[in-house]
This record gives sequence, C-alpha cells and structure tokens, in this order.
Amino acid sequence: MITIRILCVGNLKEKFWIDCAEEYKKRLGRFCKLQIIEVAEQNKYQDIEKIKEVEGEELLGQLSGKNILLDIKGQEYTSEEFALKLQNIMQTDSIVTFVIGGSYGCSEDVRKNIKDKLSFGKATYPHNLARIILLEQIYRAFMINSGAKYHK
Repeated sequence: MITIRILCVGNLKEKFWIDCAEEYKKRLGRFCKLQIIEVAEQNKYQDIEKIKEVEGEELLGQLSGKNILLDIKGQEYTSEEFALKLQNIMQTDSIVTFVIGGSYGCSEDVRKNIKDKLSFGKATYPHNLARIILLEQIYRAFMINSGAKYHK
C-alpha cells in the first residue's frame, strides 16, 4: 500500500479544519497510508525571508519518496489527469510527499530541491484550505482510479 505524506507548515487550529481533514483521512484509509507531518510556523522572526528559510530547512529535512510541492506556478491538472499522475507515480514509488509551505510560501531552497510542482489554479489559498483541497483531490484521484462514482 502506498504511503501518502502531507508535509506542511503549521497545524490546523480550528475544529472545522480538523474535522474535515480527519474525514478525508478516514476515507483515504482504504487506499493508502496517510501521514500528515507538520513543521512549526516560524513566527518569532520579523523578516519574511528568514521565516521562509527556517521553515524551508525543516521541510527539506522531512522529504521522503517522490516529492511534489504545491506551488501557484506549478503544473495544473484536471482531476482525471491528477488521478493518472498519481497512478503513474504509484507504479515506481511507494511514498509520495506533498509539500505545503507556510503563509509566506516556500524558500528558494525548497523550490530548487523539489522539481515536481502542483498548482490548484492561480488563486492563492490559505495553507489550511490548501491542505483540505489537496486531501480532497487525492481522495478523488483514488476514487477515479478505482472506478467509483464519487467523481461525476
């Protein structure tokens, strides 16, 4: 069974985000082993570049398997294309790590070290919402690949 890792900066504080993430974690349990790894937000610094640098070092230290960065400049996919991409990755890798930066984005080091970048469009989302969108799209991809009727 493939391991899907979501590596992100910060944690979910509000109950509605936590409940939503838990629901997708439960649904994904039949398709994969899901791990959510949270690194600390660096709010003790004033300088945004310093914040991204320290968060980036934490993220880089946690990379494993096939790494994909959520990035507004990344490749956009339809749900069907994303499902195919995930299916293709699963043929060669047993771990896929999706990386979500913090509120200020990711450091250049993170961008340089993760070649594969995924975008959910040109809009900017709060990183809590980006995590939920990612979980939903991963679940949708598994449902598409299994032939289920979830995706209409």
